[in-house]
Amino acid sequence: MQLTATHLPRQKKTPSTSLRARALSYVIAGIALTATALCQAAGADDAPLGAYNADLKRVSVSGLSSGAFMAAQFDVAYSSELIGAGIVAGGPYHCAGLSTLVPPFTAAATLCMQPVGAAPAAEDAWRDAQDFAKKGLIDDPANLRTQRIYVFSGGKDSVVSTRVVDQTARFYALAGVPNRQVNYFRMPNAGHAFITNQPRDADCGSNRSPYISNCGFQQSHDIVRWIYGAADTPVKAPAQVARGKLLTFDQRPFDTTHRASLLRTGFVYVPADCEAGDCAVHVVFHGCMQSAEAVGEYLASGIGYNEIADTNRLIVLYPQVTRSSVNPLGCWDFWGYTSADPDHLDFYTRQAPQMAAVMQMIRQLGETRP
Repeated sequence: MQLTATHLPRQKKTPSTSLRARALSYVIAGIALTATALCQAAGADDAPLGAYNADLKRVSVSGLSSGAFMAAQFDVAYSSELIGAGIVAGGPYHCAGLSTLVPPFTAAATLCMQPVGAAPAAEDAWRDAQDFAKKGLIDDPANLRTQRIYVFSGGKDSVVSTRVVDQTARFYALAGVPNRQVNYFRMPNAGHAFITNQPRDADCGSNRSPYISNCGFQQSHDIVRWIYGAADTPVKAPAQVARGKLLTFDQRPFDTTHRASLLRTGFVYVPADCEAGDCAVHVVFHGCMQSAEAVGEYLASGIGYNEIADTNRLIVLYPQVTRSSVNPLGCWDFWGYTSADPDHLDFYTRQAPQMAAVMQMIRQLGETRP
């Protein structure tokens, strides 16, 4: 999942040359990835995303790596509509845009991963969040004060440094989230991964695909317990086996401009109790090289969210992004590759293509069933 400068487009002096550079720098990879996408598009049609009359006052997000950056980004941009976030190996809001000297697509692969010097500062992220809110680009970050936040960093993570993740926890402190509502878990022997207790998964300290590692506990359960648990409404123990429905759905209606770079197929897990409505919604953002193109249903069915969702009236949404010439690793956009104008990036705003698409999916889950 390691992003490098060669995986990201290079900055040029003018928009036209920048766009040409993006296309030409990955022409060979683009041909191969386009062929893969065409093969997938030829498959069976997916059903539309269903309407489940979900409780949209209880929406939360989580993610790993690029998915963690997206979770933090989404949480801040839509803070009035979320109750919490789980950020596993991810940096603070607007991380790639914080430097005045390094362009975002370079910062994403360097400063926000393994910075040589200081990590991007939470103080700068907090300043930007307040400024963007005043401009109407994101929700008022004062909403974050009521949220419950889970942050995780592995001591053996060779992809995203703990120094970067420290700034994520610091950002939420600056936003006024009380200490009692933030769980920052540092695990010395963990690598870069979603954490499980499954023997089939990689060793705890590994930093390799599919970035799902056995460290002896189900991180997904901890995230759900932290966000949704309270003294008066404790989270119930997970089911031994997930017995709800893991459904595929067509993501194309949520990306009519074709800028969000969504994979054709997304996943949603619906417990039997949620067929009648009034369930909460949790969104899981995969990391780079972790979409269905790379791992199939492994993430959507194998990291534990579905089992704890079964017993706690929780619909789990697994949106998917596709690989492309400007995003060969299939990462969520936290540096601007979906922006229409490379000189005016919008990846951190409510109207960013991927952010808006996922919010449309959430709202669809909240629609009343016909």
